[in-house]
Amino acid sequence: MTATISSSDLFREESSSIWAALHQHAFITELAAGTLPLDKFRFFLEQDIFYLEEYARCLAMGAAKSRSEHELRYFTTDLNKVLDAEIPSNRALLAKVIELGAADRGGSLGKAPANVAYTSYLHSLAMRGGPMEIMASLLPCSWSYVEIAVALRERTEVTHPVYGGWIAYFTLPENVSLVDDMRRDFDALVLEDATSDARRREVAQIFATSSRLERSFWEMAYTLEQWPDLRGD
Repeated sequence: MTATISSSDLFREESSSIWAALHQHAFITELAAGTLPLDKFRFFLEQDIFYLEEYARCLAMGAAKSRSEHELRYFTTDLNKVLDAEIPSNRALLAKVIELGAADRGGSLGKAPANVAYTSYLHSLAMRGGPMEIMASLLPCSWSYVEIAVALRERTEVTHPVYGGWIAYFTLPENVSLVDDMRRDFDALVLEDATSDARRREVAQIFATSSRLERSFWEMAYTLEQWPDLRGD
């Protein structure tokens, strides 16, 4: 008997070239090697804090639109994790890279263009979509970070005092389990709500678009892309 592939696995497979580019991006490969310039990681962290605040607001909108206690728990669990763990972890890493002398490239002055594009897309889905659309737009972020961090931990030992900490955070058992739970809840929602091929294609496109925006976020951090009037150099 052939096992049925889950919706999240199917959407991930359909976006495999995008996800391969995430794993192979220079920001990630240099982070793993410990050669990523600290100013780029500082810029990433500053932008990621902006991003996570908007991600959290979209989770709150998902909670407001929840139709069951189960959906409500999905959104509030992730919301609490972002506010109570991920943002504080980023702030701690940011303090450390600043202490190590990372140059200021204007990352804290406002959301960069790619960040504006990504968070605006998430908000548009949160405003006009339901729980399934919101889940589809948010899942690539958490899932890809955990997948990338686990892959880095398995193939190399990162001893860098900051980059090793970033990998360690996203490979914590509770974060890996959270993504597994997110995927399971998302799969159940797709099975329930995406009952036509057209609806499944729509959800797959949302997942793919957020995956593309994830890559643009890494590219933004690597190239220090910022509005010209906000550049710190």
